Amino acid sequence: METLADALKECGAIKFGDFTLASGKKSKYYVDIKKASTNPRILKIIAHAIKEKIKSHSISADYVGCVALGGVPIAVAVSLETGLPLIIIRKEVKEYGTKGQIVGEFKQSESVLMVEDVATTGGSVLKAIKTLREEGLIVKHVIVVVDREEGANKALDDAGVELIPLVKMSELMKE
Repeated sequence: METLADALKECGAIKFGDFTLASGKKSKYYVDIKKASTNPRILKIIAHAIKEKIKSHSISADYVGCVALGGVPIAVAVSLETGLPLIIIRKEVKEYGTKGQIVGEFKQSESVLMVEDVATTGGSVLKAIKTLREEGLIVKHVIVVVDREEGANKALDDAGVELIPLVKMSELMKE
């Protein structure tokens, strides 16, 4: 079976050059997970790998959650793979309609497994976790497709959340 690392390399998700990341950091490489998450074959590999991590880490969750936009295809695929209802957290409160920041029905005191495309510092997912916790939800785990190994693990650990990567950047950089 093709490994996720091989699939990410094959689809061109790893790019080299000069990039500015969402965190504001500069980098000589960029992980474009959208190249993978818009490919049905690779998205299926990701969803299956996340389902296996849920089993191997004995994670119990009532919902699968993600931050819009990068995590949405991944979370939808995981929702379909596991049967867990989906919650999407907008980066900002919308100024129209219900003005909500969380998309999806949920009950307080239930748990959310967050899925993320790429983790660098963990800032985006930490902000979403704060929003969920303010609504009375419990978040103890984040499964990320690629951990860039640049601080997200410690930042999430400090917030009482375990970061579980499918692939680490150090593994992707190996030939």
